[in-house]
Amino acid sequence: MALNFPNGCRSYDERRNLIRFWGYDRTLEISFFVEASALHKLCPQTGNVEAEYLEAFDASRDRIQETARKVYSRTRKDAYLLAAADF
Repeated sequence: MALNFPNGCRSYDERRNLIRFWGYDRTLEISFFVEASALHKLCPQTGNVEAEYLEAFDASRDRIQETARKVYSRTRKDAYLLAAADF
């Protein structure tokens, strides 16, 4: 079974300056983290506040999930950090 994203939840981690979301491979929950720099690359107009990071994530959700699937297919771990270079 492929990695899927039935849970649309995401959250901002102010301390680490990233967005966290989850994917699922059967019953395994996989954590993904998107750095703020990646969000700025995807949506250059993004500011530096939580609401704008979440908006940028939502606007780029398909591309972020596609990238998450690619990095997950290379190696199976329980957490991944997606940086600007991944996009």
